[in-house]
Formats: sequence, C-alpha cells, structure tokens
Amino acid sequence: MNILFWGTPAYAVASLNALVAAGHQLVGVVSQPDRRRGRGKQLQASPVKTRALELGIPVFTPERIRRDLNCQAQLRELAADVYVVVAFGQILPAAVLAQPAYGCWNGHGSLLPRWRGAGPIQWCLIEGDSQSGVGIMAMEEGLDTGPVLVEQAIPIGLRDNAQQLAERLASLTGSLLVQAMPLIEAAGPGPEAERLARLGVRAQGEQGITYARMINKDDYQIDWSASALTIHRQVMGLYPGAHSFWRGKRLKLLDSEPLVTRLGSELSPEAAELAKRWAALNANQAAPDLLGGAPLAESDQAGKKSAGQVLEVAEGVGLVVATGGCPLLIRSAQLEGKQVASGSILLQQLDPKAGDQLG
Repeated sequence: MNILFWGTPAYAVASLNALVAAGHQLVGVVSQPDRRRGRGKQLQASPVKTRALELGIPVFTPERIRRDLNCQAQLRELAADVYVVVAFGQILPAAVLAQPAYGCWNGHGSLLPRWRGAGPIQWCLIEGDSQSGVGIMAMEEGLDTGPVLVEQAIPIGLRDNAQQLAERLASLTGSLLVQAMPLIEAAGPGPEAERLARLGVRAQGEQGITYARMINKDDYQIDWSASALTIHRQVMGLYPGAHSFWRGKRLKLLDSEPLVTRLGSELSPEAAELAKRWAALNANQAAPDLLGGAPLAESDQAGKKSAGQVLEVAEGVGLVVATGGCPLLIRSAQLEGKQVASGSILLQQLDPKAGDQLG
C-alpha cells in the first residue's frame, strides 16, 4: 500500500524501516520541525526526518498540523492509502483522520487501555508493571481511545530500564505494523464502521484506563525516604535522568537494585547476597562481616539509619544506601562533570565511606 508515515523520535525509526523493508511505498513522512538541541543549540532534524531523507522520502514538518491548512492540503494530494502514526507528537485533527481511504493507524507502546498518552514506557516502569506491549490501534480524535487491531505483550524484568524497554517495543511496533498492513488492505476501503467491523477490531473497555502524563523535572529528583523498590523503579523508568546529589554535585543514578530478599531470583548474585546480609542485620540488630566492605557507621550499628545514608561500600559492586525501607544498591551512576561509571570505578570517583549522605 501507499503509506504516509507520521513520526518523530528514534523510537519511530524502526517502524519506518520495517515498512520500507516490507515493500510498502512511502509517499511521504510527517515529522516535528527541527529543534535546537545540544550545548551549541544548533537546529537538528528529528531522527525520523533524518532517516526519511536518507531514504529519499519527501518530508513535511508542520509546526501545528491542526492549524496548518496548507500542509493538510499537500498531504491530501499525496493520495496515500493509509496513514501510519508512531510517536508523532501532535494530535491529528478530524479533517486529517478522514483523508486516507484505509484509515489512520497508530502503533502505541502499551497494552491499551493502560497507559494512554505521552509517556507509556516511563510510567509502566515507574509503576512496576510486570508486562508492557504494543497495540496497533485505529485512530480517533480522543487520546489513544481507538479500537485495537493487533496486540502483543512482552514481559518487563526488574532491571529493565526505559531505554532497553523502548528498543524492544520499537522493534515490536515495526513487526506488528508489517503484520497489520495486509489485514487493513484486505478489509478494503469504505465507511469507517464497516471497515472496522470487517477487521474485527477490539474495542477498548472502560476498566483499567490509565494516563501516562508528561514527565516533569520534579519527577527526576529522588526522595530517599521512599522505599528501595520505588526508588529503583524511578531510576529504571526515568533512565538516564533520575538523580540525587553527592557532596553538592548532581549524581545521576543509572543502575540500581533494591535489596529486597523476596526479589532474590530477580537480583544479581551480588545483590542477592547483600539483601540476605542486610535482612539478617535488621533481624538481629548486629552487624555481620562486610566481606571487605567499609565498616558500618556507628549509628547504623545501633540499628538506626537516615534515608540517603551510605550504609556500605561494597567493593567492586557499588554503594548500599538507606531508604525508607530496605537498602538500595547503586551499581552505576554519573557524577556531574564525570563519565558514567560503575563498580570499582564509581567508588574511586565518589571516594565514599559509610555514613556519608546523598540528597
């Protein structure tokens, strides 16, 4: 089919590539306008625009497609059979949704109706979902409210971060779009209700609706009085941006593990061992040998701790930090002005000792 593709970030490039590789004719690409990025604040094209130009596909970059009637007319003249939207970044108006004979279809990175909206990948990790997935949805004027044609779930591991999950979901989106196009073509053109009935789409229910709001700067600040699992989910979900402060400098946390014994099978061997020892410490109110780590602060030996306090310097592994619940292991981080570091290198950079404070 002749496809007009709408997308902006790197996440959408996999879908563009998959449709081209499947032999579809891309008559055009619509992406967000060039933005100023980086330290030099130079104008940069979006990843989708960059890839489209490499492929020789015409690109349109309306500032606001809802108001840009000239661009709407140009897109109509392309006579695309179907519009495919993956993370475009603007809501398409009714006049645009009505243009293609085979409809407008969105590749959305969640299992609808859970996590409609702008940040489904981040929020499913922050909220500790056990699975995510992709749905290919017929578009309506509402925010991700349309019926779903095809859908596939994938599991989320305890240590999956937003970048890793996004890569998996991006690849899956491309695969499902390729799967969906022959179905959409076989159903034929015609009135929307009739087309969707022929396709046998699944209407979204009213139960389980959640909205993935835009992430704001306050979301990135770590509150050490929260539980270890909550902080860990924040670190993974907002990768690579969740941060605290270390001796007055910003410290981005990039990899962590909650030292919760019931998660033992999901923890690394090092974290599982640390979790057992700290659970024993809490139970016995007596400090075990730290296997080469720095000694506990005096207040911790008395069974007291303050949220954000370094409890243990685990040589070759990272920092064990007090939270509002079980301790948290920081495995990888980036100190302001330094390179990303983990294990022994991270400990060399920070030069920590038990009793030091984050936050």
